[in-house]
Amino acid sequence: MDLLNTLVDKGLRRELPTREEALAVLATSDDELLDVVAAAGKVRRQWFGRRVKLNYLVNLKSGLCPEDCSYCSQRLGSKAGILKYTWLKPEEASKAAAAGVAGGAKRVCLVASGRGPTDRDVDRVTKTIEAIKEENEGIEVCACLGLLSDGQADRLRTAGADAYNHNLNTSEETYGAITTTHTYADRVETVQQAQAAGLSACSGLIAGMGESDKDLVDVVFALRDLDPDSVPVNFLIPFEGTPLAKEWNLTPQRCLRILAMVRFVCPDVEVRLAGGREVHLRSMQPLALHLVNSIFLGDYLTSEGQAGQADLDMIADAGFEVEGAGTTTLPRHRADALGGGCGTPAEPAGCGTQESAGCGSHGGGGGGGCGPCGGHGEQEPVAVADADADAPAARSEANGAPRTDLVAVRRRGAGTDLAPNA
Repeated sequence: MDLLNTLVDKGLRRELPTREEALAVLATSDDELLDVVAAAGKVRRQWFGRRVKLNYLVNLKSGLCPEDCSYCSQRLGSKAGILKYTWLKPEEASKAAAAGVAGGAKRVCLVASGRGPTDRDVDRVTKTIEAIKEENEGIEVCACLGLLSDGQADRLRTAGADAYNHNLNTSEETYGAITTTHTYADRVETVQQAQAAGLSACSGLIAGMGESDKDLVDVVFALRDLDPDSVPVNFLIPFEGTPLAKEWNLTPQRCLRILAMVRFVCPDVEVRLAGGREVHLRSMQPLALHLVNSIFLGDYLTSEGQAGQADLDMIADAGFEVEGAGTTTLPRHRADALGGGCGTPAEPAGCGTQESAGCGSHGGGGGGGCGPCGGHGEQEPVAVADADADAPAARSEANGAPRTDLVAVRRRGAGTDLAPNA
């Protein structure tokens, strides 16, 4: 296929595809799917070899968020039966982080619900970062606390944070349909503040909220313009009792096409498979490893993931390897720009070499990831996008029936007395 040959050539040169080419990837047929995966896999292997970076989420403060993000279970007034608790103590967070590190995670993502941190909140998080780094030599820490005020990114960097996550989530055109209490521009500004402070920027999207193909391409091109080091791709988890509970728009095949499109547009960036992968990709998860080079280990913010050992088995069975703590994630040209990539030595880029850095993710739906909220909120349903020619043609399940059996609220790990899943 001429399209795929062109996209591979561009990806190997770090050249941006056209919007038309990105849209064409999303429009490919199921018969062409394996060709699409194979083509994007060539680009993935060029810059990241067969390594998979593991990341681990610690939800420092769950629920009770004043923002009205329609996808988020932590929004104030949410009826979702999630865990709700105030700030974990530094030693509690460090203990939770240790479980992920023991499972092979090289990055810990510290997330707190809310619009953004107060200066007192930043003090709390800096103590937590110090506690985690004291107990886990060489571990990367990403903070995800919402919208930042002046000087807060610098304070986090001084405390030892390596990265900051704040997702764009969807296109600027449709952003007002999912959130009204802050703007798309607010999110862009926070990512830029993190970059200005020398933090590795992590910013991604949530797919499956009813958006069109054009919306998906718009947000990924906007991310390319922002140039974060890592791009988490979340798939909405439609919790019952939330405004988006009926938005089962994704098939495993569509998820793979979305991931391939992101890889072609962001060829040398850490692309992370984040919240919702177990729900929507299901048995097709191993194929996604040919497109992404990073995943979350174990559970998310407000929902459960598959068993941590199952993640490790999947990586090994698919012929990939867990990225070691001493390996730099990003290709050399990106790691050098970061001053070595979060403190780890940069290696030459190229197929099979060891490279890089990145961050957590905002969990689409209760799946969670780094973001001020990590699940679905409770508000009046909104139409994210009008049905048009390039919108998803069918719901993800047979006869459009939602698979609520695939959605499990997190009841273990941080904020509980139960052992974490890692």
